[in-house]
Amino acid sequence: MTTPDFATYIAGLPRVLAGAAALFRDAEGRVLLVEPNYREGWALPGGTVESDDGETPRQGARRETAEEIGLDVELGRLLAVDWVHGAARPPVVAYLYDGGVLAEDALKSIRLQEDELLSWRLVPREELAEYLPDALGRRVLAGLDVLAESSGTAELENGHRVG
Repeated sequence: MTTPDFATYIAGLPRVLAGAAALFRDAEGRVLLVEPNYREGWALPGGTVESDDGETPRQGARRETAEEIGLDVELGRLLAVDWVHGAARPPVVAYLYDGGVLAEDALKSIRLQEDELLSWRLVPREELAEYLPDALGRRVLAGLDVLAESSGTAELENGHRVG
């Protein structure tokens, strides 16, 4: 049972949003990006973690991936956690999971969520900054570095490594 004082305390705490995405690659190492129809630019398959419903970041990344591109796959390790400041919104904690390397048959089975996405494409590392500017692009590059180096999870702030 929650006391009124505790409920008031909880209601007064700062708010933070949580997002989670999957980093999928093909056999050539290109990154799978999606093009949302509700904003400019490109993104990774993923989205908001439904934490009010008890969803975890890993569950959110898997759910969003299944909804957005029709691939329901077990995600690999956590590659990066990024604290992203917002001007017109609360900060976002963004979790990036390893989606693995997709075989040709998996790529051919991609089905876009038409009410949110316009298209998808595979982008080589050297072109990622053209599609993913700012924190998201830096986060993806950090995730690729973690995979290449077999290092631990990257701690990021606005896409920059810290600690």
